[in-house]
Amino acid sequence: MVQNWDQFLLPYQQAVSELKVKLRGIRKQFENGNERPPIEFVTGRVKPVASIKEKMSRRHVAEERLEQDMQDIAGLRIMCQFVEDIYQVVDLLRRRTDMTILEERDYIHNEKPSGYRSYHIVVEYPVQLVSGEKKILAEIQVRTLAMNFWATIEHSLNYKYQGAFPTELSDRLQRAAEAAFKLDTEMSEIREEIQEAQQYTPKKDGDVSPISHQSKEE
Repeated sequence: MVQNWDQFLLPYQQAVSELKVKLRGIRKQFENGNERPPIEFVTGRVKPVASIKEKMSRRHVAEERLEQDMQDIAGLRIMCQFVEDIYQVVDLLRRRTDMTILEERDYIHNEKPSGYRSYHIVVEYPVQLVSGEKKILAEIQVRTLAMNFWATIEHSLNYKYQGAFPTELSDRLQRAAEAAFKLDTEMSEIREEIQEAQQYTPKKDGDVSPISHQSKEE
């Protein structure tokens, strides 16, 4: 039995804090090299106790198996501008030595029946505690801004309808998800056309990049 949830979640909070700094550092490195960063912004959270208990009940997770069987108590979200950025970020994460990737689930081109799209990575991350090293499971979701907007709305509606959407609403959500993905695809194509045009058009003094990279971090 978990006697003290605050103490139990402390390593997860430390893992989220450290991973946010490290993932945001990727963006800074690209910017310092005068390159367009594939990461737009990074957020993270530790699952609330009520949500943990609800998921334990729904997924039949035994409390003594909680650390091994619940992979998203620590959750990070990486937002990207373009779909191709997602795969660049995934490749960067695969090359890191400060975490071990245990599982990958590509819901970008293999979307869920609901229309949900995202790239999920489960990592094992070591945190240094006073008592020694503890390896924490964390889930990293990588998605575009459009995918995140859809997922945020769908998540809110999920609470209202408790997962049992009316058929009409479910159909509309699926169409909206497809429209969001078409927007992502169209923006990628526009970006490619701009880049090709810039190769043959010399820049003038005072020109600015067509894509801004304003930092948006929590």
